[in-house]
Amino acid sequence: MNNLRLLTGVLAVLLSGGGVCAYGQSVYTLEEIFEAAEANSAQLRPAITASAEARAAVSEARTRRLPDIDASLNLSYIGDGFITARDLSGYQRAPIPHFGSGLGVEVTQPVYTGGAISNSITLAKQKSTAARLAEELNRDNIRLRLTGFYLDLYKYSNLRSIVDANISAAQKVLADMRLRYEQGTALRNDITRYELLVSNLELELIRIDNTIRILNDNLVTVAGLPSETIVVPDTTILDRSLPGRSEEWWQQTATEHSPSLSLARTGVDISRTAEALVRSERLPNIGLKSAWTIDGPILVEIPPINRNLSYWYVGVGVSYNLASLYKNGKSLAKSRLATRKSVEELDAARDNLSLSVRADHIRYLEAHEELKTRTKSVELADRNYTTTSTRYMEGMALITDMLDAANSKLDAEQQLVNARINLVYTYYKLLFTTGTI
Repeated sequence: MNNLRLLTGVLAVLLSGGGVCAYGQSVYTLEEIFEAAEANSAQLRPAITASAEARAAVSEARTRRLPDIDASLNLSYIGDGFITARDLSGYQRAPIPHFGSGLGVEVTQPVYTGGAISNSITLAKQKSTAARLAEELNRDNIRLRLTGFYLDLYKYSNLRSIVDANISAAQKVLADMRLRYEQGTALRNDITRYELLVSNLELELIRIDNTIRILNDNLVTVAGLPSETIVVPDTTILDRSLPGRSEEWWQQTATEHSPSLSLARTGVDISRTAEALVRSERLPNIGLKSAWTIDGPILVEIPPINRNLSYWYVGVGVSYNLASLYKNGKSLAKSRLATRKSVEELDAARDNLSLSVRADHIRYLEAHEELKTRTKSVELADRNYTTTSTRYMEGMALITDMLDAANSKLDAEQQLVNARINLVYTYYKLLFTTGTI
């Protein structure tokens, strides 16, 4: 039986099952896997939390525009004092009211800080943007990993069907050989060699089953699906029409959407804002101040007055860090170097992105050509196997010819499956590189 027809029949049975095939295995599209990971993946959660933390930092930075309010209350026990002459002679006790109290409120509203507050808010916003881009980049990386697991699972599931079909075909040939051996028209050695072929195919089937189990575990874990889930890939993924856009289109798309490039741009913005913050340290701080206090007893009088003294004031406060005149220069030089480094990293990121897009686009075009070649190879291998099988049945070919034809057919079918999967993967790799996966 033609193995491709058998595979088509198996896939048709899977599709006709309404999304669920035998043994309770569920069909998932790649997009559904992405959605599951978005909602449940433990590997994505830290990046989401970091992004939320960065957004909270923006709100915290904005509070620096609000007034500072300081309130104080103190209660104290005051001991008696004494009076002496300047040479400490003539000691005289000075009774003082023992209960002391104080209450004060001071309000300071920043008016001008040299740009420190506004730049701090801007820096927090930029860091929030960087955290969001890092989250997107992490999400894209997880999606690419899931794509690899998903397509490998699809590949090995198809390989399993191919190997299983080849085992069935080999067992039919083996049964015919045994019949011919009983009739005296075949050698025992021929049977042994074909039994070895079947044995190797059965071992290959065991390896494929183990690989499928490992890939399913990886896919389910990274996607955050229940551990008992058995994923059956959507068989229509290979039938999708993949666009053949030019390299220039992909390059432009990457420039606009790549999270890694956007992250590098944000790094430049952060460095420049940090540099502005260092400059603001050289500028004065100006604020409106108001205060009210009530203290008692009044100790500046002799004898002390056991009453409360209250006063209030409003005014303007100006402060300037004189040490910044000789300390700030080195900090500013360091900040300038950090900005220069971030600009250079942005240039490097642009070059690396351009090279990656070009390489991925070349591999994508190459995958199209490989698929054409592998499709033709399967046609030739099927034709060769059919011809060799007919000649063998007529006694015009050796068992070695049958083995070679069977192995060539199996290899061609496996290479075709790999080529189909590789085409889809190179497309998704191009989507990942351009930030549109």
